[in-house]
Amino acid sequence: LLRSRALLQAPANPQTPAGAAPQTPVPSQPAAPEPVHVGPMIVINPAHGGTDTGARGENGLTEKEQVLILARMLRSDLGRNGFRATMTRDDDTNPSYEDRSAVANAYRDAIFISLHVASTGKFGTVRAYSYQFAPDENSAAPDDTIVPRVPAGLVSWERAQQSHVDASKRFADILQSQFTIKFNGSPESSSQFAVRDLRSVNAPAVVVEVSSVAVPDPNSLLALGGPLSLAIVRSLQLFRPSAPAAPPPAGGQP
Repeated sequence: LLRSRALLQAPANPQTPAGAAPQTPVPSQPAAPEPVHVGPMIVINPAHGGTDTGARGENGLTEKEQVLILARMLRSDLGRNGFRATMTRDDDTNPSYEDRSAVANAYRDAIFISLHVASTGKFGTVRAYSYQFAPDENSAAPDDTIVPRVPAGLVSWERAQQSHVDASKRFADILQSQFTIKFNGSPESSSQFAVRDLRSVNAPAVVVEVSSVAVPDPNSLLALGGPLSLAIVRSLQLFRPSAPAAPPPAGGQP
């Protein structure tokens, strides 16, 4: 009796009309594959922040706000192209130089990109910089301070960039070549200066500077974000090509 009631209460299957072809389920479309995130961690450093506004334009634009927007755009584009990316700040704070460097130094394999917006310069041009130590820094510390001896195998925080100067210069050169292509009037070669952003970074590190906050329309500056991200992504691909896929094991098995 219970079985009969259960059968009576069960909903009847819909009947296919006479002469109609049986319906076949439509297969669901496979989701687009997610990009495989490999390689170095790209550490994006939006300069300034908090009470440090950086460059300020007569139109009210501040460097700290513009670089944060550009950094978020770059982070998204890097992710879509298979790169791992993080930021030293994602709000209106102003971490110290040491704290910003520590983000990059926490990874065994990182590339550090510090974003700036200039107060002057031809609008729509972009420059790349890498760090250059002064010749006398090899023999004495600034202000004749005493530098403690660093144990073997460790890196001095104040000179962490020293072993990466050549790699940083090479990356800056690649960036500048891409900026010259995408941003008319940009310099043809990168420059080297003692930029404080980079000195304590124990990884290839560069500064990217966009001109400038002195524009009447804020949207015109943000419109540079797309081409800027494309140029940086392409430069990273040239600087650190993806490793080739591993060959299949012996015997032809995948």
